[in-house]
Amino acid sequence: MPDLSYETIRNALHAQSLFEDKTWQLSPAAWPLTAAQAGELNAIGAACLEFHHALETLYLRSASGKNLLRNKPLLAPWVADYLDRGKPAGIVAHARHPRNRGAFPTVLRPDLLLTDEGFVMSELDSVPGGIGLTAFLNRLYGGTDDGIGKTDTDSGILGAGDAMIRNFHDSLAALRPDLRSPLIALVVSDEAATYRPEMHWLAEQLQLQGKRVFCLDPEDLFPLGNTICLDIEGNPEKIDIIYRFFELFDLANIRIADAILESWQAGELAIAPPMRHFQEEKLGFALFHHHLLADFWAETLGKQTLQLLKKLIPMSWVIDPAPLPPGAVLEGPRVGGRALTDWRQLAAASQKERELIIKISGYHETAWGARSVVLGSDCSREEWQAGIDIAVKDAPANPHVLQEYKKPRRARHRVYDREQQPREVDGRLRLCPYFFNLGGKPVLSGALATFCPPDKKIIHGMTDAALLPCEIAAPATER
Repeated sequence: MPDLSYETIRNALHAQSLFEDKTWQLSPAAWPLTAAQAGELNAIGAACLEFHHALETLYLRSASGKNLLRNKPLLAPWVADYLDRGKPAGIVAHARHPRNRGAFPTVLRPDLLLTDEGFVMSELDSVPGGIGLTAFLNRLYGGTDDGIGKTDTDSGILGAGDAMIRNFHDSLAALRPDLRSPLIALVVSDEAATYRPEMHWLAEQLQLQGKRVFCLDPEDLFPLGNTICLDIEGNPEKIDIIYRFFELFDLANIRIADAILESWQAGELAIAPPMRHFQEEKLGFALFHHHLLADFWAETLGKQTLQLLKKLIPMSWVIDPAPLPPGAVLEGPRVGGRALTDWRQLAAASQKERELIIKISGYHETAWGARSVVLGSDCSREEWQAGIDIAVKDAPANPHVLQEYKKPRRARHRVYDREQQPREVDGRLRLCPYFFNLGGKPVLSGALATFCPPDKKIIHGMTDAALLPCEIAAPATER
C-alpha cells in the first residue's frame, strides 16, 4: 500500500467526531504482518474460542459438584468459588441458567504482545473497545475514497472491504436467526462513555447499509410488557438484540437491568456478550495453569490448542490468602530461591524477581484500561508492597491475579515526527486481533496495533503511541 500523508490522516480524523478528545501518533503505513503471523492469528482465534468452551464446562461442572474427568475422579468446587466471589446472586444464577449453555461472546479480542519468543497473550477481552476505531483505520489505510465504505478489498489490510463492520453486525444478527431484520441496540453505559463515539459511528455505518442498529444510553431504553423498547419518532419499537458495551460490575447502574433480564427470560431479547461473569474474569488464565486442573485441560482441549495456549498464556496465579497447613507452600513464583508460604512474602522479592504483574480479575471498575495493574519491576518497593496488600485484603470479594511479565521486544516502524516527516523509530508492540463468532467459528476481521515508545512497560492506547491497522506484508518484509 502507498504511504498516507500526514495531511490525509489528520484531515480524515478531524472530519468526524469519532475521535473527539483523543490523540495519538500518526504513521504513514499500516503495521505489516507476515503471512505466517496472520496464520498464527487465525490459530489463536480458534484456540480462544475453544478455551471459552472448556472454561464453561469447568465452571458449570465445578458449580454443580460434577466430576471433571471421564475416567478418574476430579472434583474442584473451589473453581466456582473463585469465579463467583463478589458476584450478586442474580448474576450467578443467570450465568448458570440452562438457556445460557453454549452462549459465548460474539467478539473475542486477545491482547497479544510481540516478544522474543513470539506472541504472548496477556488478556482475553470479551467486551472490547476499539471495534469502531479499527474499522475506521481499516478504511483509511485500505483506500476509502468517500467515507462510506468503498474500500480496496485487495489492499492487504486485515478487515478491508468493511469486513469488520459487516461481521460485527452478522455475529449479532445470528443470535436471532428467526428474524430477517432484527433491531439491534448498542447500549453504552456512562462508565464506558469513552467508547460511545465509536459505537455511534458503527451504528451510523450500519444504518447506511439499511441495518436497524442504534447506539443508545441505558436511559433510552424502557420496558413494555415483556419487551425492551426504544422510542423512534414517538413510537415504541421492540429491541430484539442488545449489545451491551459495559462490564457486568456496571449492571447495578443500569436502571432497567431487571427488566432486561426478565425480557431475556421471556425469550423476547438476546443479549451479547452473554451476561456470564466467568467469561470476563482474568483468573481464567490462572486456572489454565493450575496444577490440579492439568488433566482437565489436557482432556478437554485439543492437543494443538493445549500446546498453543501453553505457549501463549504467561504463568498466572490466583492471589488467595487462605491459610496453609504446616509445611505446605503456595503455587507461585519463588523469592530468594524459596517457595512462598504467604503471598505477603512477595514484598521481599528483588527487582529482578519482580518481573510480575498484579491485576484485579474482572468484576470491578478498575479491571479495564490497565487501571489496576501493578508492574513489580517498574515501581518502587513501597508501591509493590501496597499492590500486594490490596490484593490480599480484597481477595474475598475481588480476587487478584499474579502474572509473569513478558517484555515485548523492540521493533521498528515509521512514525511522523513533530515536523510531520516520517521517521523510523524503535518501539514495542501490542496487537489486538478482533474475532467475530460466526456460525460457531471465530472469523478474524481486523487487528489494531499499538506501537509504543520503547521505555513504556505497559502498552495501551496513549498520546505517545501510534494506533494502526494491520496488513499482510510482502513475503520479504519481516518483523
